[in-house]
Amino acid sequence: MKMDANVRVGKLVDQYPFLLETLTAYSDKFSMLSNPLMRKTIGQFATLGKAAQMGGVALADLLDTLAAAIRENTGESVEVDATAVATSSAPDLDPARLEKLKTIIKGLHQGKGVDEVKQEFAELIQNVGPGEIAAMEQQLVAEGLPPDEIKRLCDVHVAVFRQSLDQAAPLDAPPGHPVHTFRKENAALGEVVAIIRQLLSEQEKASADVLAGEFARLAEIEKHYLRKENQLFPHMEKYGVTAPPQVMWAIHDDIRAQLKQIRAALPESGIGGIRAQADELLTAIEDMIYKEENILFPMCMQLFGAQDWAEVYRGEADLGYALVEPELGWLPPETAAEGASSDRPAGMKALPLDTGLLTLEQVNLMLTHLPVDLSFVDEHDTVRYYSEGPERVFPRSPGVIGREVHNCHPPKSLDMVNRILESFRAGTKDVAEFWLEMEGKFIHVRYYALRSVNGEYKGCLEVSQDVTAIRALEGQKRLLDWE
Repeated sequence: MKMDANVRVGKLVDQYPFLLETLTAYSDKFSMLSNPLMRKTIGQFATLGKAAQMGGVALADLLDTLAAAIRENTGESVEVDATAVATSSAPDLDPARLEKLKTIIKGLHQGKGVDEVKQEFAELIQNVGPGEIAAMEQQLVAEGLPPDEIKRLCDVHVAVFRQSLDQAAPLDAPPGHPVHTFRKENAALGEVVAIIRQLLSEQEKASADVLAGEFARLAEIEKHYLRKENQLFPHMEKYGVTAPPQVMWAIHDDIRAQLKQIRAALPESGIGGIRAQADELLTAIEDMIYKEENILFPMCMQLFGAQDWAEVYRGEADLGYALVEPELGWLPPETAAEGASSDRPAGMKALPLDTGLLTLEQVNLMLTHLPVDLSFVDEHDTVRYYSEGPERVFPRSPGVIGREVHNCHPPKSLDMVNRILESFRAGTKDVAEFWLEMEGKFIHVRYYALRSVNGEYKGCLEVSQDVTAIRALEGQKRLLDWE
């Protein structure tokens, strides 16, 4: 046989069961394969190339180790090719089965009942493992099928997995760990859902104002979903798990829209007018909580390493928490918390910024493509930088760099410039804002005091922008309206 980056882990272990022990002994990161559910999901579409990346090991060494185990246990000849270019990590699927799945998905959107589809789907999976179902979903999304087209199958997936999921060992995440905080939020959100259900059942004597207050509390779920989308999903995608996040995100958006509609309709429609839609919303939220607790969080605990959790933890507070605060306890290891992500092309030098990594070229491209003019004056009142965009508001030339800012303004405005800088330096002001009309344009100018994390004055940023077109905007144009 031939061993290269494109061989799928699940297929390999199915063919050579003894390799399960070889893999789990080779790297702690492969211990997830001991879990049958994980082996039937991630293992089915993860290639050896992706496994090497996940385990932080050299592909060539991993291939040699597995090849040696196969030779020792079977005597088979194994050809190792560590130079093969990795292709799609999704498994090859029977075209007839794939078409059948697509037919079911289309049937859902054409109005078929859920029970009917579940029965049809159950018949399909009589000879298909749950890992193959997840792999089909992965391939469908990779082929361009919108997540919205398959999101309604999530409930079917849960129905298939529910018995084994309910029997799984309880998830263990220490207080303070991101997963512990997510689960604590789920408990609090579940309590709000239960209160709302109780109020809906007492429609005749329940207060619409009290119900509105509970829906306002439920709206805190936005922070929970934002952290999933911005903290967990990027790391899942790094390990090749792309379809489940996309489908979940689509469901998040449905829940957001329903919650917004209900809160807007409640004052006029009353409890009776929103009851049916509210019940649908609460069920969707309960279903999502179940999927998180039994599928998403265990998967993340298996997939993520110390560096991943350090990055998740570091960004949590910026997005906020839903109804709860993290408990004291777990902290990421210092080396992981201080480490910088390596998600950049090999050999590319990058600047470790507070929220990411950018090369000097990328920084320059960003600054020169912003729809504003930027000028930076350091703490010594010396001009250190200006952006050279395609349409400048005020003229600048390289000769200004290194010049004292006081010498860059006409005498009539010098006193005001000095007052602004002195107030920034003294800490009495942080922003100065002006606007003027110039040659038929409406110009907005803002000065910002820049300070270090300990409040030390580090300079002034001038931002100038032609806002003529912005001021003329009316109505709305949403992202989905773009052409």
